[in-house]
Amino acid sequence: MSHGYAPDGRPVTPPPVPLEKIVGDVVDNLQATAEAEIALLKARGALAYHGVGWTSAWGFVAGSALVVAMLALAFGAILVLAQYVGPLLATLIVVAVLLLVAAFAGWRAQLHYADVKAAFRDNFLPGEDD
Repeated sequence: MSHGYAPDGRPVTPPPVPLEKIVGDVVDNLQATAEAEIALLKARGALAYHGVGWTSAWGFVAGSALVVAMLALAFGAILVLAQYVGPLLATLIVVAVLLLVAAFAGWRAQLHYADVKAAFRDNFLPGEDD
């Protein structure tokens, strides 16, 4: 049982930490945090750069294959239609159909471009445009 008596007197309280030391620790922590954030951004940028490079390369291969496939389809359609309507009219029909497909694809791309443009807009209020 304790009677409140300490044999060596009152316990020694540690001296107060100087304000300069506290501020120095805060600055060091903030600097370390900022350096870690910069390192993270650099790593993310390197990963994005790598991904964009390979995406572009494979996208080019896919686009080239699509062009060749469309050419083959167009030539085949011309050859099949030429037996029934003649080569000139068959060519005009295939060109007209391809132009319609291109116009439809361009219209859809324009709609989706508006979505991308809206995503990067600074103001998100519906009545305000750039």
